[in-house]
Amino acid sequence: MPDRYDLPAGFRWGAATAAYQIEGAVAEDGRGPSVWDTFCARPGVIRDGHTGAVACDHYHRYPEDIALMKGLGLDGYRFSVSWSRVLPAGAGAVNPAGLAFYDRLVDALLEAGITPLPTLFHWDLPQALEDHGGWLDRDTAYRFADYAALVTDRLGDRVPAWITLNEPFVHTVFGYALGTHAPGRTLMFQALPAAHHQLLGHGLAASILHDRGLEVMLSNNLTPVEPASDSAADQAAAEAYDALHNRLFTDPVLLGRYPDLSALGVPDDIYGAVHDGDLDLIHTPGLDALGLNFYNPTRVAAPTTPDLPFDLVDIPEAPHTAFGWPVVPDALTRLLLHLRDTYGKALPPITITENGCSVAEETVPDQPRIDYLAAHLDALAQAVAEGLDIRGYYTWSLLDNFEWAEGYHQRFGLVHVDFATQKRTPRASYAWYRDLIAAQRARQGR
Repeated sequence: MPDRYDLPAGFRWGAATAAYQIEGAVAEDGRGPSVWDTFCARPGVIRDGHTGAVACDHYHRYPEDIALMKGLGLDGYRFSVSWSRVLPAGAGAVNPAGLAFYDRLVDALLEAGITPLPTLFHWDLPQALEDHGGWLDRDTAYRFADYAALVTDRLGDRVPAWITLNEPFVHTVFGYALGTHAPGRTLMFQALPAAHHQLLGHGLAASILHDRGLEVMLSNNLTPVEPASDSAADQAAAEAYDALHNRLFTDPVLLGRYPDLSALGVPDDIYGAVHDGDLDLIHTPGLDALGLNFYNPTRVAAPTTPDLPFDLVDIPEAPHTAFGWPVVPDALTRLLLHLRDTYGKALPPITITENGCSVAEETVPDQPRIDYLAAHLDALAQAVAEGLDIRGYYTWSLLDNFEWAEGYHQRFGLVHVDFATQKRTPRASYAWYRDLIAAQRARQGR
């Protein structure tokens, strides 16, 4: 059993999920529609026409799911709050039943000895706000701050740390630039005001949370970017992609400025979205920890068409997950060291808020997932050995769930879910992770 990891005292072991991917109950107890409800109703956008209407039925089955978490011995559970379950129109009238659900969830987690780590926004914007422009509208940032105040008013007495946004890069690019995720807009670089307004919402909410003595995190999907060759053109393409994927969402929060986006053809004011004082609002609250979601590195080549200043190319020498993502565990170490070298003293402690892989649809003895997790934990431990301050690790995901445009075809769960019957079956990786956590606790004498 692996017990070799020399991790800091108090290192937190967890698992993660998201509201629209597991809760279901989309039309129950006063919940309003989100952009994902609307998007899933569009023909042809989700594989096989799947929706999150039922998902894992976690809204009704959360006690069973918390029992599974307790069986793992988790220190923490990362979940997200459904904005439209709490505020059906995104603002204005509060839905008491929605807040009551998260009250029950938090209390049940604490009773099981598990610390809640909620995410306020995991892509499911209330449709009513999208109807007024969504994240392209500056006002949404202020509505997000109001929502953050409301939820932390209710739960902040029991929940010490909060994540404001999940993966603003993915939401901006897939949701507003390429249209493959909700809300399905295809604006290319004209989508970037949505990135700025998410970051502005983060800054406004972070100030509110800090005023209440709560800890603040922001989680983004970060990737080490490697050029396809040593050529100057490939190097320039890699720098452009790094600015878009990584630094666009990290530099403003940690350094108070945006990276140079000129290689993308984007003006400094991001098409008029950046107002005087915005970067202070984004930067000044600071982060108590940086949430890092990591799955794979990205290889980039010089563009072959004028549409983008880069081409994304495969890493054929690496094994691939069932999703087709390359498995390169030491890329996590390289990414962590790069963050340290890039941001220096501005880099706060790091928590790995997502890491995992999909396996074949119905596989229960999931050795590929065990191998993936073990190799990435080795990579994390190597970074800790080299001086990185890493406070926790949350694997994605506790349960098989609705995997966005892929529907139910990509299974990331430690626990297999039969979506016809909602039967939960712990996989081999569940037992492996349980035993790993127990061994680490024994090593640390807790």
